[in-house]
Amino acid sequence: MIYLRIHVVRRGDSIYTIARRYNVSPQKIISDNELTNPAQLVIGQTLVILEGTRRHVVAPGQSLYSIAAMYRIGVNEILQANPQITNPSQIAAGQTIVIPPRTINFGNIQVNGYTFPNINRDVLRRTLPYLTYLSIFSYQVRADGSMRGIDDEPLINAARAAGVAPLMVITNLGETGGFNSDIARAILTSEEVQNTLLDNAISNMRDKNYFGLDIDFEYIYPDDRENYNNFLRKAVNTLRPLGFSVTTALAPKTSAGQVGKLYEAHDYPVHGALADHVIIMTYEWGFTYSAPMAVSPIPGIRRVLDYAVTAIPREKIFMGMSNYGYDWTLPYQPGTAARTVTNTGAVDLARRRGAEIQYDEESQAPFFYYYDDNRRQHVVWFEDARSILAKLSLANEFRLGGVSYWTIMNFFPQNWLVLSNVYNIQKVL
Repeated sequence: MIYLRIHVVRRGDSIYTIARRYNVSPQKIISDNELTNPAQLVIGQTLVILEGTRRHVVAPGQSLYSIAAMYRIGVNEILQANPQITNPSQIAAGQTIVIPPRTINFGNIQVNGYTFPNINRDVLRRTLPYLTYLSIFSYQVRADGSMRGIDDEPLINAARAAGVAPLMVITNLGETGGFNSDIARAILTSEEVQNTLLDNAISNMRDKNYFGLDIDFEYIYPDDRENYNNFLRKAVNTLRPLGFSVTTALAPKTSAGQVGKLYEAHDYPVHGALADHVIIMTYEWGFTYSAPMAVSPIPGIRRVLDYAVTAIPREKIFMGMSNYGYDWTLPYQPGTAARTVTNTGAVDLARRRGAEIQYDEESQAPFFYYYDDNRRQHVVWFEDARSILAKLSLANEFRLGGVSYWTIMNFFPQNWLVLSNVYNIQKVL
């Protein structure tokens, strides 16, 4: 049995003082967190501490109460683990006491991870044990129902070998990379094109041994809403009898009537009734061209889930998880682009620039300021162990069926440490 603690580095901390504090080895902390610069910790950096059951030899002058305080657990927890102690006020020097771990267990969850075909194979290998589904992004559909292929077979084979269900992702991305409303309309308004698309998808899924289909159509014209619903009905009625699952990806709506091309054609109740799973993209509050802010702030996610659970069965909802951050140049000028950073890269950047990481309690996200070589100020918002735990706690609060990571292209050790220690990750293969 393991208990997870999150330690926030303070001034004067070292790996050795932290290890002594939690009575674990320095090497375990370094290894679990995959620290590349353990001698140079950043103030405000998080470290995941995994504690197991330990044995404490009572020193002269120690009481059960001082021992409980030392390990930051309750006296009653110690008594439950040590039934031989009948009088808490009478323990003797040299006596061995079992110190139980405190555990967090939210139960079972399914986990989806989006990846591009060019993912580093070592990153993929290390990530697959934590996934239920691997969504390979993406087959770009054309207006005639044909699809632009991708080199996905090595990923499908790796997923299957690891007991992870591979999902074929289709998108209405255009030639220039953005989501194309006209491509979606051409598909959604023609039964012949839909038949062609589904025939192509089925042939590809059979040939390559996919588990199911993930439909990610975005920026659909609002007046194509019912056409999209009808296409989804057709897809489910065609694919499910063949043994394929159907997943859809939806914009993060806070109400049924939310306006905007991103939102209006995404009908939560219909998708919730038809699809096996619905991935809600609860990220990108802070994005490339936005003002600086958290990518996935808890209050924003909560507002989306408050509506989502009224329209979609909870067990079908997969909450989106962001695996990246952004670096904005200050003062922010509308129209300027932020730079994408990895979560581990953000900590490395703070280390190089001598920055101290802060934590915004409202959004439940870390951030820091620094100056570049040209003396321009920057602000970086990203994810750490605290923000990951906050999001997973929200998924537990809403009793959701799963979470979905965009993307798994970069390995973030603390995320998987936290996830795998608070949830039991389900497999469907």
